[in-house]
Amino acid sequence: MAHIFTGYRPVRGLIPVAYLWPLTVLLGVFAFLNTHPIRPHDFWWHMAVGREILASRRIPAVDTFSFTVAGAPYPSYAAFWLPEVLLYLFYSLGGPALVVFAHSLTVTAAYGLTVALAWRVSGSPRVAAGATFLAAALGINDWNVRPQAATFFLAPLFLWAIYEIQRSERAGGGGAEREGGPTRTGQSLRFWGWLAVFPIGMALWVNGHGSFPLGLLIVGLWLVDEVWQIWRDGASVRLPHGAAAAAGALALAAAACLLNPRGLGAFSYLAEMSVHPVIQGMVPEWAPPTFSTITGTLFLIGLLLTAALLAVSPRRPAPLELLLFLAFAALGLRTVRGAIWFGLVMAPVWARHLSALFGTVLRSGPPYKRTFSATLLAVLLVVGALVTLPWFKEHLPLPPAKAGLISAETPVAATEFLLRERPPGPLFHAMPFGSYLIWAAQPAYPVFVDSRIELYAVDVWLDYLHISAAGCEWEERLARYGVCTLMLSPQEQPTLVAAARASPHWEQIYEDSAAVIFVRR
Repeated sequence: MAHIFTGYRPVRGLIPVAYLWPLTVLLGVFAFLNTHPIRPHDFWWHMAVGREILASRRIPAVDTFSFTVAGAPYPSYAAFWLPEVLLYLFYSLGGPALVVFAHSLTVTAAYGLTVALAWRVSGSPRVAAGATFLAAALGINDWNVRPQAATFFLAPLFLWAIYEIQRSERAGGGGAEREGGPTRTGQSLRFWGWLAVFPIGMALWVNGHGSFPLGLLIVGLWLVDEVWQIWRDGASVRLPHGAAAAAGALALAAAACLLNPRGLGAFSYLAEMSVHPVIQGMVPEWAPPTFSTITGTLFLIGLLLTAALLAVSPRRPAPLELLLFLAFAALGLRTVRGAIWFGLVMAPVWARHLSALFGTVLRSGPPYKRTFSATLLAVLLVVGALVTLPWFKEHLPLPPAKAGLISAETPVAATEFLLRERPPGPLFHAMPFGSYLIWAAQPAYPVFVDSRIELYAVDVWLDYLHISAAGCEWEERLARYGVCTLMLSPQEQPTLVAAARASPHWEQIYEDSAAVIFVRR
């Protein structure tokens, strides 16, 4: 009957103009991912492990890919095994195109859940789209194809489950008495159905990536919120269902964390990783954010703006919102890798308080105006996103950095040359090449180092850095490892490339835009 008051009659089959905002954000994320090539640093060694797991029917426990630390234990294999197997299966079924497509769907689903929850709590698709766009900007640097991306959707899924359980509890679900059996039964089913999200989600998370404690953190903060509300409102004779649900969810999630190949060892391994000197001191994405990088700048600005938004919002921040802000801000300040999680958990909070702050200026309340032009634009956006599917990528006018399904920095042709000409090993190479060599050149050319940073001893990394910089006695260090062939990156190791060309002890036998190969004379 809304048209009686507005003069507007809804038209069936057309979409509201307001829906274009979240649709544009999600299709933009999807198109970007479809056209983003597979980078070499992590992807290929995970593929090799997935291949080995399926071939041997067991998860490897020690390194078999390098010659510098061969036989060393490597617990990370147990942390990533599930997405590693899936990545290899996708690659076997459809090559790089299917891998990129599956990755695009997974990451887009994470932001789809985010925009849907932000919409739910704010009542505005435009506000939800804006908040999700900011979250995507914070996470774009972590969208490379690797196991971590398979777990991004779990954080917004956990937040959605918490929202629904709180809503169900307020409505009288979870065992509360209501008038009418069917209503009470339906509320209870939804209540317990959402509760099942936590153990199932944690079982997937703990077998997919080492970030699984973030799931426990989210549920634990929810429990703190519920306990605080009990204290604020005064203790009751009967424990409120919200607190009982949060405690139960935390217990179930913690128990599900044990459903992994290492059991409690998964936690001890993460503790070791958090203080590993090489990871903390050498890997840029594990360093604290600074204004010298785009991601660091966006995070630090977003942190300040979030604090300001919560301070000026006419709606008092809920305890859970403040706890999420403090916890994930601390994570992001410790390591820039936390920026993506900060965006995913804070997007619904941003949406809720932006909607409260700006009211009807940003809120598109019902009825949403449905127009033919909006529907036509939505169709064009969908078609445009479909055009970017990986199978059509070679026909798109993309810049060189985005061309191809496999990035140009991957030493595909150089590795083919190695396997064809068989220069003598051992091989010293640029670290980013190690992952692809593990995939394509085993066992002929075990790697010197690769992106399994924590596997290698500090002395090995110091030698690698010294040699790559062509420091004094760089050739003597290579000789100590018995290295007979160099596979160098002109972008990563220009000084070493120049030194090898000038040395009478090395002869260049191959060069392309990605790699230069030398053999010892």
